[in-house]
Amino acid sequence: ISSLATLYLPTVNAAIIDDGVAQGDLGRIVELGAVMLAVTALQVVCAIGAVYFGSRASMSVGRDLRSAIFHHVTGFSAQETARFGAPSLLTRTTNDVQQIQLLVQLTCTMLITAPIMSVGGIFMAIHQDAGLSWLLLISVPLLAVTNYWIVSHLLPIFRRLQRQIDGINRVMREQLTGLRVVRAFAREPFERTRFAETNSALSDTALEAGRWQALMLPVTTLVINVSSVALIWFGGMRIDAGEMQVGSLIAFLSYFMQILLAVLMATFILVIIPRASVCAERITEVLDTEPAITSRAGAARPHSIAGEIRLESATFSYEGADRPVFQDVSLTALPGSTTAIVGSTGSGKSTLLSLVCRMYDVTGGSVSVDGIDVRDFDIERLWAAIGLVPQRGYLFSGTVADNLRYGKSDADDEEMWDALRVAAADDFVAAHPDGLQMQVAQAGMNFSGGQRQRLAIARAVIRRPAIYLFDDAFSALDVHTDARVRAALRDVSADATVVIVSQRISTVAEADQIVVIDDGRVVGAGTHDQLLRTCDQYREFADSQSVNAGQP
Repeated sequence: ISSLATLYLPTVNAAIIDDGVAQGDLGRIVELGAVMLAVTALQVVCAIGAVYFGSRASMSVGRDLRSAIFHHVTGFSAQETARFGAPSLLTRTTNDVQQIQLLVQLTCTMLITAPIMSVGGIFMAIHQDAGLSWLLLISVPLLAVTNYWIVSHLLPIFRRLQRQIDGINRVMREQLTGLRVVRAFAREPFERTRFAETNSALSDTALEAGRWQALMLPVTTLVINVSSVALIWFGGMRIDAGEMQVGSLIAFLSYFMQILLAVLMATFILVIIPRASVCAERITEVLDTEPAITSRAGAARPHSIAGEIRLESATFSYEGADRPVFQDVSLTALPGSTTAIVGSTGSGKSTLLSLVCRMYDVTGGSVSVDGIDVRDFDIERLWAAIGLVPQRGYLFSGTVADNLRYGKSDADDEEMWDALRVAAADDFVAAHPDGLQMQVAQAGMNFSGGQRQRLAIARAVIRRPAIYLFDDAFSALDVHTDARVRAALRDVSADATVVIVSQRISTVAEADQIVVIDDGRVVGAGTHDQLLRTCDQYREFADSQSVNAGQP
């Protein structure tokens, strides 16, 4: 309606000049002036409404896209996450969505207007005087071709630009995360150089895109101005010949300008379309990626889980790897018992725990819980029965209580303090004036490594799971704190299945079963004393920590 009202105004203006001013009819001028004011008022109201609803639509699209990406990515396994990389996923969720959002906003407010103004302007201009319409057949195609030529050069540049935004996010993330390492090794100059190179590459690409974009306005303006001069020239000749009235020429000039300005508006959209197109491809790539780890149709949701873990000839290899991480591994971990897994670095201990909680799926053999293959479990039900403490005890920003509620959302203060006591974390939390409301910085950087691990242990303990998985979760604790935590854990996990991965012999010595993995294979299983007698690798492992010094 706003566009149609705009198209109608030059016709009213032409009538004022030809029927009012030229004839000296003041009443006709006032009458048509009132019509023009009414049409203008309608045009303004509709334009405001168009901008409001266009902005509302674009913001809603941005909100829904971000939500769709977030919920899809949270279902990714470690494999899909590693494929894209965290910096790229962050860029796609923020910068890429922002480009789509901008395109939708301009489409709703400008791109819809452009064809209405162009087609309507051509129709109204021909209605005023068909004799000058040949100018449109030259100007509009010329403008469209030149803009298409510029846009075709912008598309590959914007693809490169988005990849470089990923790159600068990656460098910034590494530098901020590894700040202590950078300073410890005095690598600030190297990191500054690395950032400067990435930053300069991004800047150069943005400038290259800017130079092509800068061509659009002068080219468009040149075509419009030359066309206007030609229109006035040939229109003046037609007026002189008595074939056209002055009002019609002014109206035709207005329509001509409206048509070319509509093309100019479309040109501005065309500047954004290449980048938005690249962003749309990148977002679609994420949304089209199906998570490898999903719940199958009819997945098992047992009412209760005892926690018996059984690996039968389990084999696993990463995608594209030359050899498996481990192969033909068989072991059983029973409820009410503690199973420890030891072995050299890179032998696949942590990966084995990842298979139990389905961060990855086995490439051969099977992993089962309570006799049900974990691939046949409903994922949420399986995860609800597991308390995982990773090697790096990651904490979320918020408070200590917020982090403990990740383990159990409805935990009360008493349950939280009980869990903290088991993890030997109650002392430093109670010593703080805020207690459970003690603030936690991003990634828990305001805590020491040992404190982070103890809070992570408390987070797992508070849910009282059927299966405890400790992935070298005691490595940052001193020997005495380690002993205290394990003693407290024995009480709360008496009926649960406990699996511990550790490099510390004192941590695993009291386990009911110790499994020794070497070069991806099980080379020994038994108690501490049995393995000292029968397993050379375990004996070497113990000797290296002087635990069995003096034994024959």
